Amino acid sequence: MLINRSDKRLTRPLAIVLLCLGLGACGFQLRGTGGGSALPAEWRSMYLASNDPNGELSRIVESTFSASGIIWVDRAEAQHILRLGPETFIQRNLSVNAQARAAEFDLQMSADFMVFDSTKTLVMERSTASVNKQMENDPQNVVGKAEEVRVLREELRRELAGQILRRISFFAANVE
Repeated sequence: MLINRSDKRLTRPLAIVLLCLGLGACGFQLRGTGGGSALPAEWRSMYLASNDPNGELSRIVESTFSASGIIWVDRAEAQHILRLGPETFIQRNLSVNAQARAAEFDLQMSADFMVFDSTKTLVMERSTASVNKQMENDPQNVVGKAEEVRVLREELRRELAGQILRRISFFAANVE
């Protein structure tokens, strides 16, 4: 069977369209493109209370929640208040090499949070969100590994903010 040139030109676009339709039909979606808020309507007006309101974790929590449809308002207007504790970062050695230097690290980040309603009544008990990652260490490349730790800390903060959002969303969905 011979395939002429015009059939070849149609094959690739047709395959791409069929692949996209197949992925859409199975429910596939890119991370962070949920389309709408994960929280019920009465939970979408929040105030973030933090000891470090300009800190990296607070900033990432605000942007993660905003991307999910949360509107940050003044404390007096908020339906719920998210009280965010400070982040805790721990770097532990997992293994050592022949020169007794760290060959692998375990990076852990955690933060406590709780939610109050507009009357300052505790709605969601204190909970601790935590995430961790492992990384290999090269003692010969100290500067590169320090930069890698910095990048991984940023990733851990994003994962921590996502975990806090998912926990509050699950709680809010099951309270009603």
